[in-house]
Amino acid sequence: MRDSDSYRCVIRMESSVSGRYCKTVEILTWIMKSIAALATVTTLLLGLPMLGATWTGRPMSQYLEFPPRTRYVQHAPFSWPAFALLILVAVTLGALFISLYLPRKESSASTSCQVRFPWWGWVSGFFVLCFWTLAWNRFGWFRAFQPFTFTPLWVSYVVLVNAFTFGRCGTCLLTRQTRYLLSLFPASALCWWYFEYLNRFSQNWYYAGQEMFTPLSYTLLFTIAFSTVLPAVISTTELLRSFPVLGRTRYQRPLILAHRRIVAVAMLAFASCGLIGVAVLPDAWYPVIWLSPLLILISIQVLLREDNLLHKLERGEWQAVTVPALAALVCGFFWEMWNSYSYPKWVYCIPYIQRFQIFEMPLVGYLGYLPFGLECYVVADLIAGLVGTDTPIPPIPPTS
Repeated sequence: MRDSDSYRCVIRMESSVSGRYCKTVEILTWIMKSIAALATVTTLLLGLPMLGATWTGRPMSQYLEFPPRTRYVQHAPFSWPAFALLILVAVTLGALFISLYLPRKESSASTSCQVRFPWWGWVSGFFVLCFWTLAWNRFGWFRAFQPFTFTPLWVSYVVLVNAFTFGRCGTCLLTRQTRYLLSLFPASALCWWYFEYLNRFSQNWYYAGQEMFTPLSYTLLFTIAFSTVLPAVISTTELLRSFPVLGRTRYQRPLILAHRRIVAVAMLAFASCGLIGVAVLPDAWYPVIWLSPLLILISIQVLLREDNLLHKLERGEWQAVTVPALAALVCGFFWEMWNSYSYPKWVYCIPYIQRFQIFEMPLVGYLGYLPFGLECYVVADLIAGLVGTDTPIPPIPPTS
């Protein structure tokens, strides 16, 4: 009897050791895989534009100037054919968006429970109005603080949008996934600094009033301001998602990709050429600033067999594309509106379409917010995986 008990004890110990060993190997494999993916993405995103710059023969010092002040890209003038082409693209995208939602053959059940609007929503709305007023005026007593209105205005916007979502659903990112929402702030700063890096090669925007900052104050102020971008887009995404008319598309057929990995390689090749082209021919390739990072992230996820945006489309979840894109467009309207009378402010220099501005942004320039919204969603999805939470747009169960 004792020998039998000892034998069973040894077996259990061996099983426990084997289980811990397998778990350790699994964790180490995941870590190595993540490091390799991160290194690959970082090399592509940072190295390809610089590779293109070396081919041009221009001095590298002009791309490394900080803060960036020199204007060394001479952009092409306005072009009616280019403008008409982009208007056609905008109309086509609008038609596709409408076709995904209308007409609705069945009434969708409301996802709103209409709870009481929270008190902190009223407070945030008050602060939005306060900082909006301060940003657009030049009060003498506020002159020293004038450059610092962007961040509190957009933090107030984030809280207000979460309050609207809470009022509709009884929950929101701020109350339900606070750690996740807070984690978006540093990720947002890092992401937008990358777009500032790409802008060194295309020079599609610059900041009026940045001469008042030292390199250190410029870094600190702009990093804090950039940190609000991702939380604003994702919070707006969740608010839009709470409306049944937007939360589920009428069109729910899955996207069929017979050769997913071939598609991923093609996406990766195009995106890589685009990032090189931004430095070589910025006037021709500047639109890929908003496409290439997205395509690189998705293609790497596909090649590594990770969950990605294409998987959602293959499940028929088209709202994973439409809602973040629309959320970025909504945020884009407020970004451009609040920027128009602020100081410091950003100013655009976009080839071929620099006309018919709505605030500072040329009319067709708003198209760039659509892929930018998808980039925000993909990055937010990655952050959600790191902090162990759900994404703002969870899969919707099929209608019974």
